[in-house]
Amino acid sequence: MEKDTEKQFKVFNSFAQQTNNFCWTLDKPESTMSLGSTLTKIFPDLRILLLNGPLGAGKTTLVKGIAKSLKIQEPITSPTFPLSQHYPLGSPPLVHLDLYRIEEQNAANEFFLQEEEESKAIGALMVVEWPERLSLPMPDAWRGKLEYSSENQSRFFQLISPLDKDNKLSISSK
Repeated sequence: MEKDTEKQFKVFNSFAQQTNNFCWTLDKPESTMSLGSTLTKIFPDLRILLLNGPLGAGKTTLVKGIAKSLKIQEPITSPTFPLSQHYPLGSPPLVHLDLYRIEEQNAANEFFLQEEEESKAIGALMVVEWPERLSLPMPDAWRGKLEYSSENQSRFFQLISPLDKDNKLSISSK
């Protein structure tokens, strides 16, 4: 499965180098996990990934794939209730945040900045679910968006590099 995702990446590579914008169609949860596993190989400089998408779109499944590529052995769970999960034994370590339950923007910003400081100190990759709760400028962050299509049971993933001038997510499954 990962080999298929890597081949799919190569098809987009020449276009992506010009636009810094990558898109994948994912037909099943295993494809989402495989893409997550492939992302850290394709983009080794990935340090902050902001993941947008509705509930059930596959954000945590993508993070499970990322964790697999970082050789994290422990189970990956959604940090919706604890707000953050730290996986220090990864290579690099992984810090996984879920801001869904933080409604106050200032509280979300403060929580993110504390976690970012710790993440930088240990050289971790930080993945943030529900980053729309933040009001901080993040020009160095990669932005990802997962959308779910109930029509054909597939998911669409768009990844925007920090090098993209607009750095805006725009895919639609319609």
